[in-house]
Amino acid sequence: MEMLCTLRSTTETQRQALQQAPEALEPFLEDEEDFGDAKGAAFLELDIGEAWHGLQYLLTGTAWEGQPPLDFLVRGGEDVGDIPSDEGTARVFDAASVKALAEALKKTSVEDLRKRFDPARLQAEDIYPGTWDEEEPAEDVDPLEELLSYFVELQKFTASVAKRGLALLVHIG
Repeated sequence: MEMLCTLRSTTETQRQALQQAPEALEPFLEDEEDFGDAKGAAFLELDIGEAWHGLQYLLTGTAWEGQPPLDFLVRGGEDVGDIPSDEGTARVFDAASVKALAEALKKTSVEDLRKRFDPARLQAEDIYPGTWDEEEPAEDVDPLEELLSYFVELQKFTASVAKRGLALLVHIG
């Protein structure tokens, strides 16, 4: 089963509603539920696919730990419901947390992440999707450049969400 990551802005009303009605997560992600909040219809979304775990490692130097707010892809925020761990996670972050995250990502340089990239270490740490040591990457994609490209998009995305004063949903599943 692929574990893909989607980040989506939410209004404060939607963030609270997701916590109170976690069974609405799937309809919310499929744009079938907005909890009656018209402002939420103009949401921002970023799909980072399978890059989430590689980004977690580049941002924190760890597979599952790290310091807030840069560990946000695998920790922090508030859980949405009780999703079995083998099915993924869903967590929400309030607007103040998103602002702190955007500032931290802004201060993180592509060069710092580039220095931390070590395919053998990623493989040894079992960083998803676990294909870091392949001699010829699938589809002629350079894994490092792909991660760095997603990182730049992540910087832009969180800056936009923070500028709008919105909360954030991080869904891996």
